[in-house]
Amino acid sequence: MTSKYDKLIESVFFKHYAEESGSVPFDREELATACNELKIPRIKNLGDIVYSYRFRRDLPGEINKTSPAGCEWIIIGTGIGSYEFRLSRKAKIEPAANRQKIKIPDATPEIVKMYAPANDEQALLTKVRYNRIVDIFMGTACYSIQNHLRTVLNGVGQIEIDEIYLGVAKNGMHYVFPCQAKSPGDKFGIVQVLQDVYFCRSRYPSVICRPVAMQFIDNDSFAILETTIEEENGVLELVIIDEKHYKLVDKNELSIEDIEYYRNMDNSKI
Repeated sequence: MTSKYDKLIESVFFKHYAEESGSVPFDREELATACNELKIPRIKNLGDIVYSYRFRRDLPGEINKTSPAGCEWIIIGTGIGSYEFRLSRKAKIEPAANRQKIKIPDATPEIVKMYAPANDEQALLTKVRYNRIVDIFMGTACYSIQNHLRTVLNGVGQIEIDEIYLGVAKNGMHYVFPCQAKSPGDKFGIVQVLQDVYFCRSRYPSVICRPVAMQFIDNDSFAILETTIEEENGVLELVIIDEKHYKLVDKNELSIEDIEYYRNMDNSKI
């Protein structure tokens, strides 16, 4: 059975859709008009309809039937209460299932481990911060400057970023690393990465932006990915640049053999 949200978003999409178009603009108030036209009781929080399809659920099949082979529609913000359907080749990614877990001595304070939730997004951000995982992954000195950022960005609308790191490399190059954390089973979406990039270009225009995604595999293991967005002929694609899996361990669980193995693996790249 088609949900109310599906009927409303379909109505707005097909009102503006034209074949061979890579974008379909609309605004939030059109959803209210669609409620009247479809005789659906007015949805109090119209923004929740758009938010659901941007971050939580797939667009209706009737909409995605109009996309070219290998593509799907996503919704991006273009301002306060204004949006746009855009074509994307790969809109969601998830960590690989067959990566080696690199052992890292756990530097999380015992009192934090005692009281922190097991594997939610906040616990992940906390463990990554205490163990300098962004530094290790990026090979750059990194410093957390802000977390749980919520703001409104011109030309984009409301955005959220879980944590932002600034980094400096050995050659003096500066970087900004916007981070998104996910609970197990969730996927990373292109919409979140886009808004991270837009924000960093606005706030830190002279700094290179390198988006980061992280997710728990289990209580002490997690994946961390560097991502980017590529665009060809108006079609977006979410791309993984690098991915590593780490496991936090007690010092007694990190053997001499482990250390020698990592050293040999590094030497093999020279």
